[in-house]
Amino acid sequence: MPGVSSSAARPSNRPSARAGFIPEGTRDVLPPEWSQREALRARLSACFSAWGYRGVEVPALEFASADHPQDALAFKLIDSGGQVLSLRSEFTTAVGRLVRSRFPQGPFPLRLQYGGRLWLRALNSELGRLREFNQMGVELIGVQTAQSDAELLHLAAAALETAGVQAQLEVGYPGFVDAVLEDAGLNGEARAAVHDAIDRKSGADVDLLAAQHGLSGAVRGTLHALTDLYGGPEVLDAAQALAPGLRAQEAVTHLRRVAALYGGPLLFDLGVSRRYGYYTGLTFRAYSAGLNQPVLGGGRYDLPGGLPGAGFAVGLERLMQALAPVLPPEPEVVLALDLASARAARAQGLHAELAWTDDRGELRAFSAARGIRRWVSDSPSGLTFTELTFTELDGTDLNSTEVTA
Repeated sequence: MPGVSSSAARPSNRPSARAGFIPEGTRDVLPPEWSQREALRARLSACFSAWGYRGVEVPALEFASADHPQDALAFKLIDSGGQVLSLRSEFTTAVGRLVRSRFPQGPFPLRLQYGGRLWLRALNSELGRLREFNQMGVELIGVQTAQSDAELLHLAAAALETAGVQAQLEVGYPGFVDAVLEDAGLNGEARAAVHDAIDRKSGADVDLLAAQHGLSGAVRGTLHALTDLYGGPEVLDAAQALAPGLRAQEAVTHLRRVAALYGGPLLFDLGVSRRYGYYTGLTFRAYSAGLNQPVLGGGRYDLPGGLPGAGFAVGLERLMQALAPVLPPEPEVVLALDLASARAARAQGLHAELAWTDDRGELRAFSAARGIRRWVSDSPSGLTFTELTFTELDGTDLNSTEVTA
């Protein structure tokens, strides 16, 4: 039955929690990374705020719903009243619920930012196959224009620049693929299967599905061409020539206008077809060299009731991975020998840990192990710094030099 473990009834090969293991897909974050991640979080939030995106926070616990886009992957639990709950598995649905209940009349456009942890029951494609990870993002709700799509591209580029990450923005439009499939007479499960094959750029599966559904050679050639619609602005020309249908032409026209409003370099992937049932317009992702998963991604969607929205999320773990080669070292920490010197050192912008004992040998051993090279003490003439050097990790003091600030 749910919530009852049978591990006591039979031996288990799973690692014991008492041995220091943690669940698969989770990780400990140590001080250097934590500090760098929180600084990154603050910079991104400030960037979003400067563009007018106000912060909101949504609960980590939600009512479980079969209509939720991540329902099959969400952690489920039952509260004391028997209600099935789930841990938050993505932010857009939660922010949409907040908008409908808290801002039913807007004013629109409504610009919101969020951040926090997400949980998925099954291992997914997040960096390191994580089931617990951090995201930050924005939602622009209540408008549906080329200008609003271009705004999000500008903000995505600004966020990446703020983070110090070099990344390439790729733009797609799943509705373009769907329009081509509609014109080819594909519907229902057949259309969904071809969507998936095109998104994976699997020519073999396209051929198999085309044969199964009796598609003509011309249609099969068009479907293969969709998998190759990747590159610069020339892709839009190829797409316009490939698909003469009204919906497809409207998609290309919209992309041309967004690209003109954005004005910066963009790659176009008009074979993007993933999650067509969720995204209703432009989608985009940002890739950094060395990572095979995007550091940022989003697009346009409709909230329940038809309210238009668009946004993007930044994966902080992926962003940290992209930043790893250029992250600055940790700031120097000094050891303050008394409270007054600690306060004075911090007033000068230093990071100061406070001595807990008068035993200088113990303080030397700790300083060596911790990597602290300077002690600070207060004196009538000002702060005095003692420069330490060590010959052994056990804290043997080779020499020390006092310098008065």
